[in-house]
Amino acid sequence: MNSETSLNAALRNVRRTVLPNGLTIISEEMPHIRSVSAGVWIRTGSRHEQPEVNGISHFAEHMVFKGTTTRTAEMIARQVDSFGGNLDAFTAKECVCFNVKVLDEHLGDAMDVLTDLVLNPSFNDSDVKKERSVIMEEIKMDEDNPDYLVHEIFVQNFWKDHPLGRPILGTRDTVRKFGPALLFDYYKQRFQAGNMVIAAAGSLQHDEFLELATRKFGHLPPASSDIMDLAPKPAAKISMRNKKSLEQVQLCIGVPSYSISHANRYSSFVLNTLLGGGMSSRLFQNVREKQGLVYSIFSELNPYRDTGCLAVYAGTSKESAPKVVQSVLREFRDLKEVPVSAEELLRAKAQLKGSLMLSLESSMARMSNLARQEMYYDRFYGMNEITERIEAVQVEDVQKVAQEFFVAEQIAVTVLGNLTGLKISRDQIDC
Repeated sequence: MNSETSLNAALRNVRRTVLPNGLTIISEEMPHIRSVSAGVWIRTGSRHEQPEVNGISHFAEHMVFKGTTTRTAEMIARQVDSFGGNLDAFTAKECVCFNVKVLDEHLGDAMDVLTDLVLNPSFNDSDVKKERSVIMEEIKMDEDNPDYLVHEIFVQNFWKDHPLGRPILGTRDTVRKFGPALLFDYYKQRFQAGNMVIAAAGSLQHDEFLELATRKFGHLPPASSDIMDLAPKPAAKISMRNKKSLEQVQLCIGVPSYSISHANRYSSFVLNTLLGGGMSSRLFQNVREKQGLVYSIFSELNPYRDTGCLAVYAGTSKESAPKVVQSVLREFRDLKEVPVSAEELLRAKAQLKGSLMLSLESSMARMSNLARQEMYYDRFYGMNEITERIEAVQVEDVQKVAQEFFVAEQIAVTVLGNLTGLKISRDQIDC
């Protein structure tokens, strides 16, 4: 760490150690609380899968809970419940995380269970068959959820022919093929010391947690996944998906944005907050409150290691859909052409800073923040520095980002619902 990073880390009681085998262990002491959250993070996710095994990261994440070489699924559940803990996991595009939250006095027991899950999965054939059916049902459930489905269709088209565009859950065809041999092959490639970060936050001492983690993971061989990320090229496609059973029309309107560590990311955070980041945002006030065209509308940033997307979501009627699209494009145009007022900028900054600070109040959130910073940045950013960088964003910075993002040729649109008689064409996309 450089001196600035060391100062930021010290302000948050953050300490970091890299073991000889390449495993990174990072922790934050939070002496005012009694909980501890710990997580084992794998630095690769669904975007690092080959097309024929799409969904295997998520499948393996499910399977570790089905039993290890020393514990059955029931034993895992009972042991975690016996000390009032919460054991969970998730798979994302660029990582997989296994985590636990417990009272500080149970950290040793919790790490024992967490380690067993991560290092000793059994991938039993009968359990694989059962979980295959469970994940098939999960895929069906998501396909029945219009909010999820419109985002999934949008992503598949926006990152067309790239792993980022594939579903994290996989497809029926890929999941159907997963068996113990494939799972063990995937496991050996990804669950390696150089590909892991172990993070913890809460009522703990770094040296004690380091000793605990070293005892559990220090024996792993010094290897890492040899996987290259290929940056995607976004596609500005208009996709109309007819689903007659839906009462509402779901809309996603998106543009390319910055990568997660881009130098101008703070300006894009402010822009997103102004556009659709809350009840005082332009989209909420102008499209929902003033025009009454939607119940739900918001914008979100989805940044990745080498790219990103800013997307607007809205649910509306078929009759109102063209007007909602035009209203969103009008907001894009206004942010490009008219500088935001000093008062609106100040309000957006205050909202952004407040939401960031509130999001870091729990040990689980702090633990996740530590791991993500470790995976994406070559240094640690403390809250003081982050808030200073938000404060430094000027009116012209926001306008410059809007002019870069909101270009008609870059805008992708996905429409889902009962679309009989509804048409949205490229010549209508103008900002």
